[in-house]
Amino acid sequence: MSVDVESRLAAAERTVALQERDGRPVGAITLGRSFPVPQEDLWNALTNGERIPQWFLPVTGELELGGRYQLEGNAGGVITACEPPSFYAVTWEFAGDTSWVEVRCSPEGTGAAHLELRHTALLSPHWDEYGPGATGVGWELALVGLALHLDWPDEPKLDGEAFAASPEGKALIKGSAEAWGEAGIAAGEEPDAARAAAGRTAAFYTGESN
Repeated sequence: MSVDVESRLAAAERTVALQERDGRPVGAITLGRSFPVPQEDLWNALTNGERIPQWFLPVTGELELGGRYQLEGNAGGVITACEPPSFYAVTWEFAGDTSWVEVRCSPEGTGAAHLELRHTALLSPHWDEYGPGATGVGWELALVGLALHLDWPDEPKLDGEAFAASPEGKALIKGSAEAWGEAGIAAGEEPDAARAAAGRTAAFYTGESN
């Protein structure tokens, strides 16, 4: 399955905000992009337990307000808000840390929809080391899988590991990491430190030295 790297990078809208949550400093990344499907289809792909594994990861649990979910080999948490077909929010609990994810779907013209995903995490040494790209790149790769699923729902799921190791995957990861570094600079991060963190993020995802 072919992936046009330049068009995928250009399709993403990236912003970073440095703010507070419950009196503690946090960093929030917001990733947006449009899809050529109706809002209801986008919502279903994002929330249907049978479709989520077709573009992301296998999921178990109670996929309803107040329920707990668990992504295979990754995060779990609680569904804290759910307003079909436009908004849901979850806690993102992984490796002893808790962060917060909010997802918004909205109609965009005839037969199209827009997705906005916001992931907020406490500022930490991990953020200092890798910057906003630590979460931003991962979500951007996930949305590439979502886009391919929506375009070709009957095709096999993109092999994430194989794609990340391919020339196209490495180019997308590096381009995404650099873009998240620039978004961090726009939010007020020190430019040299932000670009160095972006380089470390790209190296982490590609397995190549920075």
